[in-house]
Amino acid sequence: MRFINANAKYRIRKIVVYAIYIFLLSSLQVSFPDSFGFLGQTADLMFVFVVLSGYFNGFWDGAVVGFVCGLVRDVFSPPAVVGLDGEVRVTAFIGVFTLFAAGIIGASFFTRRMHRNIPFSIVAVVFTTACYKIGGYILIYGWSLLAGASSGIYSPLTFIIYSFLPQLLLNTIASVPLLLLIRFLGPVSFKKNSGDDEILDKQGDGTWLGI
Repeated sequence: MRFINANAKYRIRKIVVYAIYIFLLSSLQVSFPDSFGFLGQTADLMFVFVVLSGYFNGFWDGAVVGFVCGLVRDVFSPPAVVGLDGEVRVTAFIGVFTLFAAGIIGASFFTRRMHRNIPFSIVAVVFTTACYKIGGYILIYGWSLLAGASSGIYSPLTFIIYSFLPQLLLNTIASVPLLLLIRFLGPVSFKKNSGDDEILDKQGDGTWLGI
């Protein structure tokens, strides 16, 4: 007699594995930032993890994991910005929005056309990181102009050399071990002979809808 059906097993596995990875990666990123740094930038392990979760495991995985990781980031290390009154203020939900969007982009990045190809997942990380850094720079630059604090903002060339390129390099390097973990020791088992899309129909997006 079975007390837990197959779908319930997939849900339990998914929740437990994601919870372990989120806890470990957030702890590593916060506790040892200098170990993953270069030219003042730090490898964004949670960001890369979210993108790869969406790429390999589907839209809902990317959205849910992105939301949870963003919430963790907002609680423990919320970014601060200069308000229109010149005062520095702690923001809310920027991490949630950023990582939620990263998960969705990862899940939508030619996943069907490329059949969730493993090497191409690195391209997904590079593309999403580029969107994140460039979009963030434009928003921060525009907001700083409104707040009258543009003097502390990098010039475009300085941004490219000391922020954009190092972050791109670090996230690309971090994506190699993380993609292997997600693909082979992740919340979805791809060991069966079925195609990836068929496996995801059983273990991927649909399991979230049943929780």
